[in-house]
Amino acid sequence: MLRSLLAKLNQAEPTPMAEDESRLALAVLLVRVGRSDDEFVAAEVERVETILSLRFGLTSQEAKTLRLEAEEIEQNVSDNVRFTRALKHAVPLEDRVGLVEALWEVALADEYRDDIEDGFLRLVCRLLGVNDRERAFARQRVIAMTKK
Repeated sequence: MLRSLLAKLNQAEPTPMAEDESRLALAVLLVRVGRSDDEFVAAEVERVETILSLRFGLTSQEAKTLRLEAEEIEQNVSDNVRFTRALKHAVPLEDRVGLVEALWEVALADEYRDDIEDGFLRLVCRLLGVNDRERAFARQRVIAMTKK
């Protein structure tokens, strides 16, 4: 599956992804936001696995396996434009704000808002077609959710 996803990401115009590839694509974005400040701490790792488990109905072991596979891909895919374009084609616009909320959950999991993570999220949101207003609202919803 890794080779298949990498091949699709490297196409000039990505083809639609299968469901398992879309899962992996989201997992890679979650890992990438966690690593964007060069510190992928335990709280972020745990949040990635929890998001994957809840979103896709995975066991904790399946979520961990998916995260580990995503970490490997994240190291081999440096082009955010091709990657987010492929994911954008796989996820309807109305569902992309949910992806942004998941990304914020990882970014804020360590209870530290970093400028590098903010910048990465701004870029990814723009590439996913989510505007700054929706990105800000998504962040506010995540912050409110974590205070409960």
